[in-house]
Amino acid sequence: MLTKVNRHHTALTLCKSIVLAASVLSTPALAQTQDQPLSAQESDPIEMGWMQGFPPPDDRLLKIGSPDFFQFPALRYSVCHMRQFMPTIPVSRDLKPMTPFEYAIDEQISDITFKPWGADTTMTLEQTLQKTYTDGILVLHDGEVVYEHYFGCLTEEGQHAAMSVTKSFTGTLASILVAEGKLNPQAKVGSIIPELEESGFGDATVRQVMDMTTALKYDEDYSDPNSEIWIYSKAANPYTRLQGYDGPVGYFEYLQTVEKNGTHGEAFGYRTINADALGWIISRVTGKSVNQLLSDRIWSKLGMEQSAYYQVDAHGIPFSGGGLSAGLRDMARFGQLILNEGRWHGEQIIPQEAVADIRQGGSQEAFKKSGHPKLKGWSYRNMWWITHNADGAFAARGVHGQTIYIDPTANMVIVRFASHPVAANSANDPISLPAYQAVADYLKGGK
Repeated sequence: MLTKVNRHHTALTLCKSIVLAASVLSTPALAQTQDQPLSAQESDPIEMGWMQGFPPPDDRLLKIGSPDFFQFPALRYSVCHMRQFMPTIPVSRDLKPMTPFEYAIDEQISDITFKPWGADTTMTLEQTLQKTYTDGILVLHDGEVVYEHYFGCLTEEGQHAAMSVTKSFTGTLASILVAEGKLNPQAKVGSIIPELEESGFGDATVRQVMDMTTALKYDEDYSDPNSEIWIYSKAANPYTRLQGYDGPVGYFEYLQTVEKNGTHGEAFGYRTINADALGWIISRVTGKSVNQLLSDRIWSKLGMEQSAYYQVDAHGIPFSGGGLSAGLRDMARFGQLILNEGRWHGEQIIPQEAVADIRQGGSQEAFKKSGHPKLKGWSYRNMWWITHNADGAFAARGVHGQTIYIDPTANMVIVRFASHPVAANSANDPISLPAYQAVADYLKGGK
C-alpha cells in the first residue's frame, strides 16, 4: 500500500509546451529510445540526480536555453521546475487566507481494479500510477480529499507543469466573458483583433476558436520536422533571437502569419494556436493579460495555497495554450469550482451559465472528423474535452498525462500530474480513462 505522501521515491520530441526547438540529445543519460524507455522507478528524477550538487555533474546538468531539459527522462525533473529554465509571470493567489480541504482518506482506492482497453487481465489503480509515470494524484469526492499521493519530483508544496490543461483555463475565462455579455461568440476574430484580420483567423468566429473548429494551415505533428509546430516553437522560444533566428517572435507575431486552409466550423482540429489566439482575444476585450485575468477571476477567489505561474515568450506574453504550472491541490480547487457549477463556499465565483455551456459539449459530428478514434462519442467545447458518457464526465487534458477529470454523477474530481515519456494522451488513455471510471463507480457505490 502506498503511503499518503511519498516525496522522493517510488515513483521524439519536445512536448506541447512549445517553448524550445528540438535538438540532438547530448548526453548518455538523455539518450533513451521511445521503444524502451526507463520505467517510472528507473527514471525517478531524485534517484537519477538531476540538478543535484553545487554545481551538478555535467551528465546531470540541465541548462537554460537548451531543449535537452524537456527530453525524457530529464523531463521528469523539469515538469516540476519550469521556472528554473524559462522566464515566467505569476498568477497571484492574493493575500486572502488559504481555504483548506476536508480530508476523508480512503486507501482502499489504491486497490480498485479495472480492465484497461483491449486487455485480458485487470490491474489496480495503484499499478496505474507507475505505468503512467504519475507525479501526483488527488481525488475529491463530495468536496473532500479521499486520495492523495506524490512521487518523483513533486511534493505537497511543489508545482507542476499543466501542459494543455492550461487551455481549459483559457476556455473557461472566455466562457465567463461570454456569459457576462462581454464577449460575443459569433463575432469575427478580425473585428476584435485587427492584427489578425488578414490571417487565417480573420473570418473565423470566436466560437470556432473556442471549440477549435477553425480551418487553418497548421499541423501539430511532432514527428514531422516540417510541421508548423516547429516554426511556432521557434517563435515562442524566448531565447530564439540568441540563436540567429529571424522569423516571427512571440505568440502574437506568429499568429498573424497563419493561413486559412478550408472552411471554418466543419471539423474539430486540435491546434494549440487556437488557445493562444483566444488568450489574445480575452486580453484585448478585458485589457488584462491572461495571468492577471486568471488571478482576478479565479485564482484569488478560491483560497489557493500558492500562486501559479505561466511561461512567457520574448515579449512577456503568457503561453495560453500550455504554459501554466500550479500545485496539485490548487488544481483540485479549480476542478471543484467547475463541478460546483461555479460556486465556491456559498459564493458564485463564475457564472453558472459558463459551466453549463462547457458541460453541454460541442459538435460530436465535428469531433468525429478529428482523428481521435478511441474517443468515440466525445466532443470539444470551450477548450474542454466532453465524454458524453452516462456520468456526464468531462476533462481538461494535457500531454505527458496531465488531467482534471470531473464526473458530476459521482461528485468526483480527479487531478493527475505525470511525466510519461510519450507526449500523446493515447499512450495513457487505455489505462487512465477506464481507471477514472472505476474510481467513479466505486465512489458512487458509497465506498
